[in-house]
Amino acid sequence: MPLQYESELSPPGRKPSAVSETESDTTSLASSEDLSPHKDGGSTQYKEEEKKKKEKKGIRKVLGVLAKGMRRKSHSGPTAEVPPEMEVKPDIPPPTVEELYSALEQGRLEMAPHLLTLEQSLVQDTTGMTEEDLVRQQSKVEALYTLLRSAVLRVVCRPLENESGLLLQALNVILEQEKEDQRVAAEARGPSVLTPTRPRHWLKLWQQGVADSVEERMTRPPSATLDGPKPEGMEASSEAAQSFLHMGKTMKEDLLVVAQRLQPLYPAEFNVFRTYAEYYHNYFSAQFTSMVQFELSEPDTYLLLLWVQNLYPNEIINNPRLPGELRTAGFGKLLPPEEIRKLEITYISNETANVLELMMRGLKLEAKRWSEDKEPINLEGHFHSELPIDIIQIISGAQIKAENITADLAKQMKPLLMVQLSSFLKSYQRAFADFTEKSKQKHYRATIMANINNCLTFRDYIEKDSKTMEKKLNSHIFHPLHEIEQSGFNILLQDLFLALKPLFKRLTQTRWATHEETVAEIIQITSNCLPEFKALRKRYQEDIMEAIHLYLVKEYIIRLSKRQLVLKTADLQQNLSRQISMDAKNIQCFCAQNGSPAAWLEPALRSLAEIIRLQDTSAIKIEVATFAGRFPDFSKGHLGAILTIKGNLSSSDIKSIKSILDVDTWLTDSSKSLFSLIKDPPRSHGMAHSRLGMDQGWTKTFLSLTLIPSRLGAAC
Repeated sequence: MPLQYESELSPPGRKPSAVSETESDTTSLASSEDLSPHKDGGSTQYKEEEKKKKEKKGIRKVLGVLAKGMRRKSHSGPTAEVPPEMEVKPDIPPPTVEELYSALEQGRLEMAPHLLTLEQSLVQDTTGMTEEDLVRQQSKVEALYTLLRSAVLRVVCRPLENESGLLLQALNVILEQEKEDQRVAAEARGPSVLTPTRPRHWLKLWQQGVADSVEERMTRPPSATLDGPKPEGMEASSEAAQSFLHMGKTMKEDLLVVAQRLQPLYPAEFNVFRTYAEYYHNYFSAQFTSMVQFELSEPDTYLLLLWVQNLYPNEIINNPRLPGELRTAGFGKLLPPEEIRKLEITYISNETANVLELMMRGLKLEAKRWSEDKEPINLEGHFHSELPIDIIQIISGAQIKAENITADLAKQMKPLLMVQLSSFLKSYQRAFADFTEKSKQKHYRATIMANINNCLTFRDYIEKDSKTMEKKLNSHIFHPLHEIEQSGFNILLQDLFLALKPLFKRLTQTRWATHEETVAEIIQITSNCLPEFKALRKRYQEDIMEAIHLYLVKEYIIRLSKRQLVLKTADLQQNLSRQISMDAKNIQCFCAQNGSPAAWLEPALRSLAEIIRLQDTSAIKIEVATFAGRFPDFSKGHLGAILTIKGNLSSSDIKSIKSILDVDTWLTDSSKSLFSLIKDPPRSHGMAHSRLGMDQGWTKTFLSLTLIPSRLGAAC
């Protein structure tokens, strides 16, 4: 419901206290003759004659003063001239005291100039008047001023309840009284039996009336329901929120009325808009200053900061509907800077602790769902969990709340929230590890895939802000995600790799005689496992396929590097090279067709086949150098194992070829790892040239975390 400002701008009418003017509130007012001086002593006839002379003289003086008053116009506002009824006309007899009293009781402000004239005549001419007469006459003047003051304040304290003409009269009376204060102060008269009544400070009385009006408006109980949207983070049921919302709404709407309806009427001397704005600001500030003296709850801390730093300056001070002078008034903040900083420190501490607590509560609920062996939600064909969405909403919500206060506070909060997120992710990784070690339930693998999918949601969110984070934090925050992805992939691929292990052994056991059938069987078994991985998100489908691709190439190279096969003729070497090339093509085509992005693995087997095929030492060196440029982790040990197959090379030839790896210029930077996953094969003592060697107990292939595609770990 809109506020009824027109009838509520000021408190109910108060009877102003009578400062020095009130002495004779109860003094009876006699006729105008009582203002004439008396002379003690002498005969009655003499007294009567003197009395008549003085009366004539006094009347002439009063008329003279009134004539001057007729020519003087009261100061008016933007609407210019003083209303005619405010003028003192010389051809009309001055009103008696009784008439003045009656008129002022009725609120007739046009009588104010007559009272001012009466006051001036009393002060300026005390001839023949006793001290007692002067005091008595002054008390009557002050009684009239009490009435005038009450009449004026009734009008100016409720400016919108009176006609503009009457309001202008009241304002002009105040200005005339201010001028008289200044005139009397400038004349600096000597001692007098009269009680000093100037300055009367009627402008200050008006200002106090404004202050009282503002306090009454601001302390009025807020409505049960306030119109308009509630600021983010402010509960409608909060008593403090309702109170501040009421005060802010009241201040904004009242100042709009002052700007639109009062400012055009008030003379510039009143500075009416700034006066009202200053009292509203001071009251608002006093409430906040009082509130921070007590221990605040977390919601109230946020509420104060929101009002001090955002709502008050933006919605009120810089409101485009309010005059620009409010922005340039220099009222400042509602609280001193040191108090604001204390509140900010408290808020940041509370908020970051709450964020971590909420995230850990979410993790606890998630771990409970794992233990209940419920199949994860299938969203668009992928296993899905709400955990990352909940966590990101908690972080984002805290960030938005800080931004609602100030951008600077949000900037301070961001790294602290990322630290809390990093702590949460470590706990998440530990909880996941505990689950994978202890649980082998029905939906075990589905739950693992859901958690791998979670990592991508977290990564996407973190990577948006990774450039603004400290390098150390950037490194640590991805590590738990990398661990979850690696361990999850290893669990999902473990059974497949164990099934493929004997097939790769068959390659060496049959001297590649059944290579085509063996590789086809490897591809078929792998293909049968792939449909399950469709429940992973697309990026992880590619990543797990890259891991499979890497495993197939790595295992093939391991079997090729066993030093168990030595071929002494070029024909045998070329025949093996063709077999390897065929297998390389089949593996590459299968992996690429199923989404492997590991194009970098394609030259590995093909180039090794070329090294085995070539017979010219110089050509072999060039091929080795090219290969080393593609795979910087290719060592002399790996090269030596491949060259063992070429039984027609001399020891010096082998040494010369291996020396090409001493040239650093052949090496290039690469984040891809292949040969670092393959241990340098041990040398076969005394059997390097045997056509068929014995299996030297080659180290069993194991599932390594480094099998995970490097692009997942790159951010670590």
